[in-house]
Amino acid sequence: MTSMMRTGSEPVTARSPLRMRFWFSVWGLAWAVFGTVAFALAGRTGWAAVCGALLVVVAADLAWVVHRMRQGPHYQPGRGVPPYEPPHARQPPDAR
Repeated sequence: MTSMMRTGSEPVTARSPLRMRFWFSVWGLAWAVFGTVAFALAGRTGWAAVCGALLVVVAADLAWVVHRMRQGPHYQPGRGVPPYEPPHARQPPDAR
């Protein structure tokens, strides 16, 4: 079993960027839908295909972000857990 290593240099107020990434994905999804529809109506099938491919990528990213958000917070050591000392360099054995 591996233990979680702490160096003591982690930000105390660090937050997950998933919520921000969720909203960026929603924004990108809206623009990809708009671009796909607009280019398709304008008869620009190449650009509509590019926007459609982008739509698929953004939708997959949004699904992954929602999946991670539903998993909930993961264990992070709190202020009461002291940082571990970094491992000291091993001395080479004496050559005899």
